[in-house]
Amino acid sequence: MLKLSKMDVVGPYLPQTLQPGERGEAFAPSNIALCKYWGKRDTGLNLPINASLSVSLAHLGSKTTITPATGAEDQVCLNGDLLAADSRFATKVVDFVDLFRGDLNQPLRIETHNNIPTAAGLASSASGFAALMLALDDFYQLKLEPPVLSAFARMGSGSASRSVFEGFVEWQMGHRDDGMDSHAFQLSARWPGLRIGLVKVATGEKKVDSRAGMQRTVESAHLYQSWPLQAAADLEKLHQAILAQDFALLGETAEQNALSMHATMIASWPPLLYWQPDSVAAMHKVWQLRAEGLALYFTMDAGPNLKLLFEAEDQAAIEQQFPDLEVVNPFPAG
Repeated sequence: MLKLSKMDVVGPYLPQTLQPGERGEAFAPSNIALCKYWGKRDTGLNLPINASLSVSLAHLGSKTTITPATGAEDQVCLNGDLLAADSRFATKVVDFVDLFRGDLNQPLRIETHNNIPTAAGLASSASGFAALMLALDDFYQLKLEPPVLSAFARMGSGSASRSVFEGFVEWQMGHRDDGMDSHAFQLSARWPGLRIGLVKVATGEKKVDSRAGMQRTVESAHLYQSWPLQAAADLEKLHQAILAQDFALLGETAEQNALSMHATMIASWPPLLYWQPDSVAAMHKVWQLRAEGLALYFTMDAGPNLKLLFEAEDQAAIEQQFPDLEVVNPFPAG
């Protein structure tokens, strides 16, 4: 069977004649996966091997603005800097835009501002491609439904499917060849007392990006064979924890899920280890504090930075232990 391209999938959802506006703009939050996405059943369409579940980071994420370019070429800006057309970031952005621009050869200026470090394991690609997809929907007046927006954002970055939404979000793995049943949806549950603390060990760009890391793991780590079963079991536990507001179950499940994912990376060849010495030191600190009675857990994406999970009542005690901690409330009032 011939695999479908991204253009094959997107085409049927676009109008015959695009009607660009003067400006398209959107914000999308970054997200932290409590049950991780790691491994693809289709690399071209970013279709996952397992379902996943995340919580958004409220005000932390990406804002993207699209306007007609003043010259004859596309212009891609990141955090106020105009990028070279052949830079990795600009190429990825323009390739994604081309899925929706079709035969309309109008050059665009695409400006993205991240208020989190780019490509450092803090899910900036998730918020970036979600914001880009939402801005394209606004600029071209596509009026696509949320599940379609999520599925299309996934083609830019898998985790972007979740950043189209806020709060607790589940991304279905799906089964269709075109991937249109592999999209995210927002859970109705809220957890006002939940807090996330960002421990920024290193904010530079990763030497091995998530896409390459996944491929290496799937191809070379025998330990990976147990990952889909683990992820499915963890997803069910997280649903139970969220429904019952059981913080211990939430924290234990998220931490074990993260460490299990990293174990598959370490078991790949060549070994893939995103941790830095300060990452390991922070893990040991969390375990020691928990042994002393503090309800504190962590999760980690494909990078060296930890994300601490705790409840509002313990925030002061945890900030005392981690003075540089950036604390996020995923469910702000209002």
